[in-house]
Amino acid sequence: MKIQELAAEIESTLLMEEQQIEQFRIRFLGSKNILKDLYAAIKDIPNEQKKAYGQSVNALKEHAERRFLEAKAALHKVQKLSNNEDLTKPAGSPKVGAHHPLSLIRKEILNIFKQIGFDVSEGPEIEDDWHNFSALNFPIEHPARDMQDTFFIQKGEEELALRTHTSSVQVRVMEQQQPPIRTISPGRVFRNEAISARAHCFFHQVEGLYIDKDVSFADLKQTLLFFAQTLFGTQTKIRLRPSYFPFTEPSAEVDISCTLCDFKGCNVCKQTGWLEIMGCGMVDPNVLEACGIDTDVYTGFAFGMGLERIAQLKYRVNDLRLYSENDIRFLSQFKSGMA
Repeated sequence: MKIQELAAEIESTLLMEEQQIEQFRIRFLGSKNILKDLYAAIKDIPNEQKKAYGQSVNALKEHAERRFLEAKAALHKVQKLSNNEDLTKPAGSPKVGAHHPLSLIRKEILNIFKQIGFDVSEGPEIEDDWHNFSALNFPIEHPARDMQDTFFIQKGEEELALRTHTSSVQVRVMEQQQPPIRTISPGRVFRNEAISARAHCFFHQVEGLYIDKDVSFADLKQTLLFFAQTLFGTQTKIRLRPSYFPFTEPSAEVDISCTLCDFKGCNVCKQTGWLEIMGCGMVDPNVLEACGIDTDVYTGFAFGMGLERIAQLKYRVNDLRLYSENDIRFLSQFKSGMA
């Protein structure tokens, strides 16, 4: 058989199954392979042609070895896939992420207030002194400025600050819009505080503002009661304790009945049966006047809460640092709340 004929046979032989590959090996590479006859015929070849003939036979053998190894490797790959995986099995569902717990609680809070007519307003995180302090009844010499551990930014001659509350958004709304105003302002705020389980240098707030004719403290109380019972359950009670904020007068802290112990007293509520959730009060007339609103006609109330605090009560998360560490084990627990 001629070398060209054997080369064509090596190239065209089907090598898909283990038996076919083994028969190919025996015919071309086994101990009694067909190529041995070609090597034996070298003695009958004229001397001047022996070199070229030998090279052709060697190339034929290398071709056979290469096809054998490639077919064997391909078969092994197919067998490995068959052993490890059912190729007819339907594809699995892609992995689904989870919304951040603060995003979930933010969405829930905004939806509650949207039900009673509040719209959503947002503003910049870098603020000037007027919107962050002065318009909110924080005069330059006012000791209340010391309540805010502020990050300041120097821009040329102007001193800016990372906002310490989203009340600055409310100032912008009052400057641009005449009453009636009913708005809720979510956003990230910054305080120069040491990071611990109970405090962080940035956190998130939601603040509300309602200004109209004849708005009273009773309206404020009923609004907050509606919010608390919608978020924490209809059995929830609230109480208001006198407090102080520069931009509201009178001011109050808002507590809800402890949802963890059902008002009986536990470690979370320090055996009191009450949990603090926010601050509130009637908007100080100085704030209204600074924003160009007639205090002889309009009154209003404001309130503000920390999302981390509400999420702590809702999801029983006791370490604020968990919210910003992006630990997938922590975040994956909130997949059920994505709807």
